[in-house]
Amino acid sequence: MGMKVSVMSNQEILDAGKKYIMNTYGRFPIALTQGQGSRVWDADGKEYVDFVAGLAVTSLGHCHPEVTGAIHEQCQALVHTSNLYWIKPQVELAKMLVENSDFDKVFFANSGAEANEGAIKLARKHSKLKFCSDKYEIITMSKSFHGRTMATLTATGQEKVQKGFDPLLEGFKYVPFNDYEALAGAVGDKTCAVMLEPVQGEGGVNVADKDYLQKVAKLCREKDLLLILDEVQCGMGRTGRLFAYQHYGIKPHIMTLAKALGNGTAIGAMLAVDEVAGSFQPGDHASTFGGNYLATAAGKKVLEIMLRENLAAKAAEMGSYIMEELSRLKGLYPDKIAEVRGLGLLIGIEVHGESLSIVKKAMDKGLLLSAAGTQVVRFLPALNVDLETVKLGLKIFEEVLKEDL
Repeated sequence: MGMKVSVMSNQEILDAGKKYIMNTYGRFPIALTQGQGSRVWDADGKEYVDFVAGLAVTSLGHCHPEVTGAIHEQCQALVHTSNLYWIKPQVELAKMLVENSDFDKVFFANSGAEANEGAIKLARKHSKLKFCSDKYEIITMSKSFHGRTMATLTATGQEKVQKGFDPLLEGFKYVPFNDYEALAGAVGDKTCAVMLEPVQGEGGVNVADKDYLQKVAKLCREKDLLLILDEVQCGMGRTGRLFAYQHYGIKPHIMTLAKALGNGTAIGAMLAVDEVAGSFQPGDHASTFGGNYLATAAGKKVLEIMLRENLAAKAAEMGSYIMEELSRLKGLYPDKIAEVRGLGLLIGIEVHGESLSIVKKAMDKGLLLSAAGTQVVRFLPALNVDLETVKLGLKIFEEVLKEDL
């Protein structure tokens, strides 16, 4: 692909952005204008290895020709009509998701937060119909992240996300992640569901222990609670299986997806088993743009490619390689790296020092990384990243470690 320098420079875009865009992101001082695979270029023409992938979104890399083709073809037919009518690619994508999971029905939204919002509503509605009582509380985990809407930021077990938005929504309890006894002790008469991420991404790349998650699933069965798994970041092949719950030998009642499902096209999905999905009837929940032609045409092609190329298995293989190399670097730089953890290509490096400092230094050297908290640097390459690009990224990361942080 021929790289073209933008008409506007990084600085010009930065200046205009500060003038016209609300200040809700701590943005880095570059504007990315082109991408191909696992490489991106900024407005000044500088090239970067992209190990952020839009925060686990572009899992097939940037400008994947088949996905681009599917979007282009759909744009020439129909982009939007409304869910008042049946939408063919929406039905087809739902069928693919159901046939490759343990769920029966799908609701489409525009984002992970919307998918999680839908899961919270479905859990409450199901409980109301089933028990005809005041069972509405949902137990979530400390360090979790479920979104920025009022319900999902309340579900998120991080005070920094909730600060300034009181009063929060009633009906949530928080317990430590990977602590079964704390969770079991928190279940009360009003509890209707448990909601967690099999791998906490934003919370520091914390992986659920297999024994823990199996005990949680058993507890939910015994107490007649719904188990909701948020796989917005860790789903869609990221952990080395198509869905992260498949590592654990369990069957949740509800699962949420987004991010990688559209490879950059805005889409979210909530999947549920029939017994629970049936609690939603016309008028209970909706989304104007959810599951429109464009988003589901893209999602259908993304899932088709992931399955055809077995990208989950490739993520497991490449993730193992990266983890081994990072563990080697930990041995060389024990004063810089405290721990390496993760699953598949969702990898966290806990550092001695500030993660943001490492992210900034890496960006200056041509490697894009993200922080997951103040002391964890996250690697999120595309699932189809090639070995040459991985080696280059690791080389740049080691150069950063060699410097004083």
